[in-house]
Amino acid sequence: MRGPVAPPQVPLAASRAETFRDLVQDSVDRLERRWPQLADIDFLVLEVPGTQDDGVPLGGAVPAAKGRPARIMVYRRPVEIRTKSRDERALLVHEVVVEQVAELLGLSPESVDPRYGQD
Repeated sequence: MRGPVAPPQVPLAASRAETFRDLVQDSVDRLERRWPQLADIDFLVLEVPGTQDDGVPLGGAVPAAKGRPARIMVYRRPVEIRTKSRDERALLVHEVVVEQVAELLGLSPESVDPRYGQD
């Protein structure tokens, strides 16, 4: 008889993509307490970036346009490749989110999150 290894409410049942989305959402929730205007930004998790000439980015930001909110993208596969553990991944995801928010708001990452780079 075949079936799931664990019930759906157990973290083991979460896919890597779902777990990664949760890390991004945790980071956004952490920043929204200090920056409520982030509620107006769409945060997306994409597998990989489009073609790039110089290196592989970990994230990107697109300013708001007519009829479309600002967007911040975090690229799952490049982040996963650069990390070995869930804790490392969570730290890197948060750094990427902070850097992209800072770029979008025209601020330094340290002003977006005073603990940036200290973890």
